[in-house]
Amino acid sequence: MSSPTSSPTSGPRRVVVLGSTGSIGVQALEVVASAPERFRVVALAAGGSDPVLLARQAVAARVEHVAVADERALPALREHLADAARAAGLGGWAPALDAGEGAVERAAALPADVVLNGITGSVGLAPSLAALAAAAPGGPAEGAVLALANKESLVVGGPLVLAAAARAGGMARAVVPVDSEHSAVAQCLRAGRADEVRRLVLTASGGPFRGWSRERLEGVAPEQALAHPNFAMGRVITTNSATLVNKGLEVVEAHLLFGVPMERVDVVVHPQQLVHSMVEFVDGATLAQASPPSMLIPIALGLGWPDRVVDAGPGCDWSRAQSWDFEPLDDDAFPAVRLARAVGSAGGTAPAVYNAANEECVEAFLAGRTRFTSIVDTVARVVEESAAAPDVAGGTTADELALDDVLAAERWARARAREVLAPDAAGARR
Repeated sequence: MSSPTSSPTSGPRRVVVLGSTGSIGVQALEVVASAPERFRVVALAAGGSDPVLLARQAVAARVEHVAVADERALPALREHLADAARAAGLGGWAPALDAGEGAVERAAALPADVVLNGITGSVGLAPSLAALAAAAPGGPAEGAVLALANKESLVVGGPLVLAAAARAGGMARAVVPVDSEHSAVAQCLRAGRADEVRRLVLTASGGPFRGWSRERLEGVAPEQALAHPNFAMGRVITTNSATLVNKGLEVVEAHLLFGVPMERVDVVVHPQQLVHSMVEFVDGATLAQASPPSMLIPIALGLGWPDRVVDAGPGCDWSRAQSWDFEPLDDDAFPAVRLARAVGSAGGTAPAVYNAANEECVEAFLAGRTRFTSIVDTVARVVEESAAAPDVAGGTTADELALDDVLAAERWARARAREVLAPDAAGARR
């Protein structure tokens, strides 16, 4: 990863936060509030499910622009903005509002220095592409950085994101990873040249079911899957961490972010999650980035890259005795990573099928309509069938693949996953 170009403004970096009411967005605003001399939020965007929080965030940051994807949330947002502004003594203040289809993408393309994409799911792809297009030479945010916490952007639209990043100066300049694992890799890579890297090693907590057998996993309930041992995250990401689908997505993302072949991206289970990832170099040296489980450090680094933010998060306590464990991944009990390697190697729309089918399966599991082990089993079946599906386009480059191809593949995968899951759902109702 290299340094972004100098900021087009002389003051604090102008920041756009996408997904501001989610976990990443909330913590990003904490980082900004702690360093007002470094950052200034100019726009917020969210789905619209929590207009009260969005209004409070907008008033607290005095933003210029607020966007909601769900147009139905606009009346409530207006009301709550007025209430929050009056409570803050800003009776006549109001930001520009945008809602409905394309609103989040338009926010992503506003003049800014950093666009933090903290949206969950493949819906984050279009805003990522919009931010990169705006950051390209001649764009309204020329030279801006995409701080990417939405891993699905790369997984689902890899060729499209790579091409858009190339137009904005290349992945190393235009995109800064915010996932803790990829941020750790980016930090470790500062220690050597690309041709000195032997492999990347991503760490996984193993989730709440580390050490469980396939048979024992059959009876997992949603509330068990949502009990992550280290991090507080949204329901989908927490479930993905329990199945290790999240780690599979991260393997594909690391391959695309850093240009390292899939077979040289490894996963090791590290229950304490103090080491967030490692880079092994050709001379046998391995560098690791360590800090207590917290997203504040990678978020702050994403906003401030390549510079660090003082006291962004907690450091390790070296005054007490502690043990750090590392264990091999059990591919038989948790086949999601192995499957992700296969779809990542296949490229094209295969990763989009994997991700979309998983999102449908997770929704069904959390609603009690399928078993925990059926999530990855169903994803594997849908991925296998997609190779012969006429509605799923191939192509592995941006010239061969269009956004419409990705969206069509996702629609097919979601529909097929629902069909496969239907017998499970019928059994659950009886």
